[in-house]
Amino acid sequence: MPLKTVICIGMAGSGKTTFMQRLNSHLHAAKSPPYVVQLDPAVLNVPYGANIDIRDSVKYKKVMENYNLGPNGAIVTSLNLFSTKIDQVIKLVENKRDKYEHCIIDTPGQIECFVWSASGAIITESFASTFPTVIAYIVDTPRNSSPTTFMSNMLYACSILYKTKLPMVVVFNKTDVCKADFAREWMTDFEAFQDALRQDQELNGETGMGSGYMGSLVNSMSLMLEEFYSQLDMVGVSSYTGEGFDEFLTAVDKKVDEYESYYKAERERILKQKEEEEKTKKQKSLEHLMKDLGLKDEQNAENAKQEEADVLSDFEEGENDGIVLRDEDEGVEREYTFAEGDRMSGEVNGKSTPDLQKRYEEAFQKVAKSASSETAENIARYIRQ
Repeated sequence: MPLKTVICIGMAGSGKTTFMQRLNSHLHAAKSPPYVVQLDPAVLNVPYGANIDIRDSVKYKKVMENYNLGPNGAIVTSLNLFSTKIDQVIKLVENKRDKYEHCIIDTPGQIECFVWSASGAIITESFASTFPTVIAYIVDTPRNSSPTTFMSNMLYACSILYKTKLPMVVVFNKTDVCKADFAREWMTDFEAFQDALRQDQELNGETGMGSGYMGSLVNSMSLMLEEFYSQLDMVGVSSYTGEGFDEFLTAVDKKVDEYESYYKAERERILKQKEEEEKTKKQKSLEHLMKDLGLKDEQNAENAKQEEADVLSDFEEGENDGIVLRDEDEGVEREYTFAEGDRMSGEVNGKSTPDLQKRYEEAFQKVAKSASSETAENIARYIRQ
């Protein structure tokens, strides 16, 4: 059984953390405890045990002080620092794939800091390329009872779906306050949504479907999103009562099958295409260099091969550098991806990791020296010719 990864994404206040807590307890009650990853560096208290917590690797307040950043900038920078160790995170999760059936990931409440940042894309891509991954988009049901607000949330869900290119389950949370039947009807019956939109306009003093820019836009968007709705699974849950979580896990299993059948093959095709494009780009650059300097094929290929071998990545940390494993805390095995110095300072620099900094400097000097000598030799050869 492959390890299923569920990445929980949603607007601030939609109930992601409470949803994570209930999902965690629900899986524990089913004798299938999940592997939990917490990626919100600014949260004060987490109501569930986390196997990997970003706050143990990066100190949010220290990042704000060291880089003179505001709250959102510090969240993005913390995620950037954490994403430099994502390969170690993946290895930690891979080592537990025989013990756990689910890996659930909590993301920052500032949704744009994760979804639209480079680090968020790196983290999502890393998990999706290793494990069957599903996006759980959490929606605040009571606040989406208005057709225009509902449409705004669906457009955001649509953008996330096409940004991540992963299967998605739309989770209408807080059904103990407001049932999600209206949302299911709006997603499956266009006329029902039109009627609701008309009633909302009349309630606000507008008459007719065409009156007002917003009404016309929302009406057009509902037609456009019909195909989008057909690709989604929608469930209603209550993180307070636990209602609907069995249905949610069933939807996740369905999306995992969809991932294996469609998304995995598509991702492999995209990666292969990128690899071929990069290979073609390198070949063209090599040909231009040969033409400019008048080098022979064999000599130029040998130089290119040597340059390719002496990049800084060859001098990076070893396979297990920076991993600190600790004893169980409150019944949860905690695993860390940063060295002790990194967790205290909140940044990666020459003071916190002197050995790494020294290796980078030595590698840079070596590459610069080699490049300058080869350039001088090539220019002299060109002049002679």
